[in-house]
Amino acid sequence: MFYTYCLQSKKDKEELYFGFTSDLKNRVKEHNSGKNFSTKPYMPWQLIYYEACLLESDARRREKYLKTNMGRRMFKRRLKDYMNI
Repeated sequence: MFYTYCLQSKKDKEELYFGFTSDLKNRVKEHNSGKNFSTKPYMPWQLIYYEACLLESDARRREKYLKTNMGRRMFKRRLKDYMNI
């Protein structure tokens, strides 16, 4: 199983990070321990969304889409109520 996920910074609620992994719990721990250069400045992170895929290629394609402007807009519309809290 492969996961596409979204993290939200607890420091800056506007900061979102999209990624993919085969071990979701461990990956979130890595982000919060500062092992990822691109997410380190915005620690700590909380997992706010994930999707499961059977194929790695599907998870990678979904991550790539979510990192585009159109993907971010779709994501924010999908979680509209949560994002407006």
